[in-house]
Amino acid sequence: MTQIPASTPASTPASTPASIPASPTALPKLSTTVAGDPAGPGILLAHGATGSVEGNYGDLIPALTATGHHVVAPDYPGSGNTPRATGPLELDALADALVAEATEAGMDTFTVIGFSMGTAVSVRAAARHPERVRGLVLTAGLAKADARTRVWLDLWLRLLEQGDYTGFAQVRALSGLAPEAFNALSPTERAALLDPDPSLPPAGSAEQAALVRALDTTADLPTITVPTLVIATTLDTLLHPSHSRYLADHIPGAEYAEIATGHLPMVERPAEWQELIHTFLTKHRL
Repeated sequence: MTQIPASTPASTPASTPASIPASPTALPKLSTTVAGDPAGPGILLAHGATGSVEGNYGDLIPALTATGHHVVAPDYPGSGNTPRATGPLELDALADALVAEATEAGMDTFTVIGFSMGTAVSVRAAARHPERVRGLVLTAGLAKADARTRVWLDLWLRLLEQGDYTGFAQVRALSGLAPEAFNALSPTERAALLDPDPSLPPAGSAEQAALVRALDTTADLPTITVPTLVIATTLDTLLHPSHSRYLADHIPGAEYAEIATGHLPMVERPAEWQELIHTFLTKHRL
């Protein structure tokens, strides 16, 4: 859900093909990174709330393209170079928009890799577009916010509404990293993470956090029939690993793995995270 601030990737816009079912809400065109071999297996990336493609997947994309994959990675409204939405985000609309980006890039079928809120986007994409989605990788995710998660989100939303970017940087840092990882930061790294510059959080952070509070994919999970890997982050103070366990228990045949990391495995344990993804994709020829 959170991210370490990073630069914004290059992008290419896409339109919604006629074959994609209509979404309930119109979204701006998504700024989308396309990389790798167009003839290779397709991968669609769904990032976390208040995150971005670069922040969540900046190191994973080259790892995937190095193994011959074709990668499509859209930024949500208000992240990267995508304009903010004019109203609340809806899960169906966001899932449809990501699938549209993949099909516009020439992918008939693809595996969706989702992180945090992106796991719900991935599940909904598989439920609404079963003819397109071949596999799922779900890291540090959830099907529905519990009481503790809603308190976190309420705090985020209140700080954003009040323009308290010092407080917002603090809660994102404390919820994003495991205690050991946070304490191991150098003074320079800690200062960068806690920078209150209001331009650092994605412009659409409030809309994205509000979507996490509202989403519910519990009814979708039993309908998923594609190979699925659920990766739990066992030191996660934002989304407790029980959320990932729930996903694995309710998606038929899902595989389950754990990483001893906070909410951001791409920051704390990137090599281990990438290896789990690579092994799963290779095993299922995805």
